[in-house]
Amino acid sequence: MLGPRPEYGMGARVDVAAGRGKTRDIARAAVRAELAQVALDLFLREGFDKVTLDDLAAAAGVSRSTFLRYFGSKEEAVLSVFDAHGRQIADAVRARPADEDDWTALRHGLDVAIEHYRQDPARALTMTRLVLDTPALCARQLEKQRGWWPALANALVERTDSPQPLTPAISVKAAAALDCLNIALDHWTASDGRLDLVDLLDQAFAALSSR
Repeated sequence: MLGPRPEYGMGARVDVAAGRGKTRDIARAAVRAELAQVALDLFLREGFDKVTLDDLAAAAGVSRSTFLRYFGSKEEAVLSVFDAHGRQIADAVRARPADEDDWTALRHGLDVAIEHYRQDPARALTMTRLVLDTPALCARQLEKQRGWWPALANALVERTDSPQPLTPAISVKAAAALDCLNIALDHWTASDGRLDLVDLLDQAFAALSSR
């Protein structure tokens, strides 16, 4: 008679639980993206300041409490698209060759951040203009970015064969890289997307390159 196989049973239960968790995450991300699109459309049509959370919930066909389970504020409904950027940029910087200088690594790392501007420039331009023209959104976006640069600084430290200590100079480089991104986006938006964002970012970085 075969005895019980607890290892197999436990593994199967773990696999099923993990699969269900992944499915829930995918479903939640899909609903979140749909709610964000509804919010963006309404903000563009009515104006950010005029739209309330109740308006957003009604437009999405959900209750206010349901909407708040996905977004804690109107600002988050717009800026959620940027949530993963800090981690993605840091990962890209960390993956750069160890013998590459920090400034070059940061420049290449930011390619991740500007990719969606290149894939869908019309939507990206609309989103960027909304953020820049709305003080509450602009302030919240800058606050988000304030949380990015420590991760970028740590990525610079960790990507070398012999990790260097985190110094003010490294933190300044990370912060300056994000400033270059913002300035490039400002010029790109002012041109109605006609200028090349990659070229603008290259120009911004070149202005601070060592000579």
